[in-house]
Amino acid sequence: MKSITVVSTQGTLKTANNMIKIQGSTDINKVRRLVLDAQGLGRNQPFGKSHKGALAAIEHLGYIQLDSISVIERAHNHTWSSRVPGFTPDMSNELLEDGKIYEYWAHAASYLPMKNFRYSLPDKKSVRDGVLHKRRSEDRKLMANILERIEAEGPLGSKDFEDTRENKTGWWDWKPAKKAIEVLYLEGDLMISSRKNFQKTYDLTERILPKNLDLTEPTTEEWAKHLVNQQFACHGMAHFKSIAYGRRGVQLRAEIKKRIEAQLASNDLVELTLSNDEIYLAPRDFMDRPLPAADPNLKILSPFDNLVIQRKRLTDIFAFDYLIECYVPAAKRRYGYFSLPLLFKDQMVGRIDCKALRAEKTLRVNAAFIEVDEKMQPQVCRALAKALDTFSAFQGCDKVVIANVVPQSCASLLQRTIGKGRTTLTMTAD
Repeated sequence: MKSITVVSTQGTLKTANNMIKIQGSTDINKVRRLVLDAQGLGRNQPFGKSHKGALAAIEHLGYIQLDSISVIERAHNHTWSSRVPGFTPDMSNELLEDGKIYEYWAHAASYLPMKNFRYSLPDKKSVRDGVLHKRRSEDRKLMANILERIEAEGPLGSKDFEDTRENKTGWWDWKPAKKAIEVLYLEGDLMISSRKNFQKTYDLTERILPKNLDLTEPTTEEWAKHLVNQQFACHGMAHFKSIAYGRRGVQLRAEIKKRIEAQLASNDLVELTLSNDEIYLAPRDFMDRPLPAADPNLKILSPFDNLVIQRKRLTDIFAFDYLIECYVPAAKRRYGYFSLPLLFKDQMVGRIDCKALRAEKTLRVNAAFIEVDEKMQPQVCRALAKALDTFSAFQGCDKVVIANVVPQSCASLLQRTIGKGRTTLTMTAD
């Protein structure tokens, strides 16, 4: 039976079975702004500044992903800096050492708010039960020795445990102590107490956890409720796959689905059908909310940014096809080793592939791709020039070198604009 279509006072089509059809540029632009506002990318200083702002940001987002690639400042610090003015790379480790955040797995290795620690307990139990991370060390004697040493000596890293093996097969061949420490970490006996210079130091969990922290293991229903509420708070709209992203537990996924169905039945959620016929869920009042202002500052985002990490969602909402190509053979790359998406107002407007040459204090932009129409190119180039000024400072660089610009017509626009900031720019022939 077909649903009956009515028109809301906002002009957005609503159907009698609680579906909303997103149609035309006005609707999709509003969706984008609402999503960006929920992500802390639509306004200046949405969470405040410095340490307080950084903590507020991660508590709202739910997690910030870690990654080892260091051609520019690491992903977690990059993600924070896109939302928190005055954020510096040492602040993340300071929050970790102060017990405000902790490191564990979300869909990948991440920092998470300490106040949500209890939601990591089911995963740790699953590791102990052999359900998650099955390929792990079973050297319980070595694990006991490691715990004894850390208890007696204080926080230690895997480098503090000597590897006496003669036959090693390569960098991927972890020494036994490192494997054992990883299991103790995944099972919850150890936590990461510091990541100074990105090197992990471990301590006993009971010495890290703040006093009076809720350590009650959540029921499956409580965990599902937490994940569902968090997704709608930090993304504005979601669908089942994004809420359950990286969650492999059958019972948890079933409970998430059950909760979504109940909220749809009670009209607490509505279905939004995008122009490509993809269906997302949102709170009932989502499209009736005031239109957020667009941030006039262009943002250079991390490939692991919370807005970007789910590529299908990025394509559905922002019509932006993005792939990080560091894992793609060099000859097959279209945009470069580590291209960074560019967000301007409520559009994804291009990408830049860059590397921080730290010894030379130079940010080298191997290529800048401006992916907007000719009419919009001047304002995007002006905004990018300003953003590169701030971004290079965050990388510890005082000079920007751009090797290539696509389309070439945008090169002169950047050349005229960027010299007005603290950075200098040199255009080089490709």
